[in-house]
Amino acid sequence: MAPLVKELESRREIKSICCITAQHRQMLDDVLSLFAITPHYDLDIMEAGQSLYTITSKCLLGLEEVFSREKPDLVLVHGDTSTTFAGALAAFYQKIAVGHVEAGLRTGYRYSPFPEEMNRTLVGDLAQYHFCPTPANRANLEAEGITEGIFLTGNTVIDALKTTVRADYRFRTDLLNTLDYAGRKVILVTCHRRENYGQPMENIMKALRRLAEDFPDTELVYPVHLSPVVQQVARAHLSGHERIHLIDPLTPDEMHNLMARSYFVMTDSGGLQEEAPALGRPVLVLRRETERPEAVTAGTVRLAGTEEEAIYAQAARLLTEPAAYEAMAKAVNPYGDGCACRRIVDAILWKEGLSDQPPEEFSV
Repeated sequence: MAPLVKELESRREIKSICCITAQHRQMLDDVLSLFAITPHYDLDIMEAGQSLYTITSKCLLGLEEVFSREKPDLVLVHGDTSTTFAGALAAFYQKIAVGHVEAGLRTGYRYSPFPEEMNRTLVGDLAQYHFCPTPANRANLEAEGITEGIFLTGNTVIDALKTTVRADYRFRTDLLNTLDYAGRKVILVTCHRRENYGQPMENIMKALRRLAEDFPDTELVYPVHLSPVVQQVARAHLSGHERIHLIDPLTPDEMHNLMARSYFVMTDSGGLQEEAPALGRPVLVLRRETERPEAVTAGTVRLAGTEEEAIYAQAARLLTEPAAYEAMAKAVNPYGDGCACRRIVDAILWKEGLSDQPPEEFSV
């Protein structure tokens, strides 16, 4: 959302108010600092051991007060977090229009990813504006009977990359400045999804350990999520290997620049499936399904699943077969051209009668 906040601030027709819930305090503060955003409201809801119940209820109550005070014409929410759903529901309760950024993503399985699949589906029913990254996202909404207020924009995450990736970038995490990106194959790993807790995550960690042990020209860099569950499993399986680097979570600019220097990415994240292909980096998705099938179709992403042998085999192929690697690295990214934020704001102004120019559509 950060580049969209900046785009909104730049338009004289719009008074933009930024409210954060701080569902993830540390990661959020990194973004605010990077993009020089000072929120008007900070609900600061994060607490130790927080549950989906506490996140959702604290968001609802905090946003009730904010919306009652500001009386906005439109509330913009992003993606599929619990904050997103609570924000849309709080706006609905006050009969305020909702705009959904990154709308229309679906896996078709209500518990995968959990709770994100239902969060974004429910927001789709509450929203009047649907800003879809791809034609497939629009088709998902139309299949659900949503046909009004849909705009094809590309994804704002690609806009963010334009401002963060630089050839002369110096990492604040010192280790990342010392890695031999030219002489070794650096694999970036992220793994934190709730639906992977338990045996799937154990399988993933075992596969990662084997890759480091069997391929001496590799380095694995894993910014470990702050979740105690993830921390425990990652350290139990991956600690003590000289070429596996378990580091603290990275700021967005560090993550983007590490991605740009990595050989490929292994992740259960959603956003990295879009960001890495934009940088020419293949992605192995550590999940059984993805709400971003366009990248699979384009060839930039492969589903590796959550079974140890399958994960190992897919990664080993990229490490040993140059043709397979090049086919993924050179595929066209279907998610955006860096102009999504402009299209979103243009769409709002047009729909609200403040512009006579309809927004252009994103096309690959």
